[in-house]
Amino acid sequence: MMEVESKLIKQGAEARVFQTIFCGKKAIAKERFKKPYRLPCLDEKLTHRRVVKEARCMAKCSKAGINTPTLYLIDNVNHVIYMEFIEGITVKEFLRKNQDDEKNKGIVEDLMKEIGKMLAKMHSIDIIHGDLTTSNLILRDDNAVVLIDFGLGYTSHLIEDKAVDLYVLERAFISTHHNSEELFSFVLKEYLKNTGSMGEQVNKKFEEVRLRGRKRSMAG
Repeated sequence: MMEVESKLIKQGAEARVFQTIFCGKKAIAKERFKKPYRLPCLDEKLTHRRVVKEARCMAKCSKAGINTPTLYLIDNVNHVIYMEFIEGITVKEFLRKNQDDEKNKGIVEDLMKEIGKMLAKMHSIDIIHGDLTTSNLILRDDNAVVLIDFGLGYTSHLIEDKAVDLYVLERAFISTHHNSEELFSFVLKEYLKNTGSMGEQVNKKFEEVRLRGRKRSMAG
């Protein structure tokens, strides 16, 4: 894929993620690969569209003051996005190490509030992340929270899309962290505090999405 030595760190159904070097800096290269079962012309069109959409979401968030990896280069020929490598640990790792330590209780609460503010800002510019998990939030070495992996991201002004985004994060908390209800409540309260009337609408729709989720769980 690249001339410099690269290390594969993650592979999903749609893309491969490499740690590499870009202009002398540690970087991430995210490559969307070809799907052999699709017509080549259709595959090229869909892959190109997805790369552009992901990069636009990142750029729009960055412009709004949301911490995201800096974009270095978009290679539309090979469908690769080169971006900043973020030094730090995932919020998932941080919580597993610190949430049971009483002396870190205030730090954990502040971190959850920071995530709530970040999501409020993101939804206020109509960006939907699509895959909000504590693995896609990195606590940088300077304690700033960075949002990564906009592979499922898109632009939408719809209240339901924003509510579903929050629901995905809540489910991620429930499936990954104990005491998830308290943790997510800090996120949601801060989100609502920073979204005004839009937040009230999102919260109402969020409760509806939650109810649908419970009904599906009971039926399944």
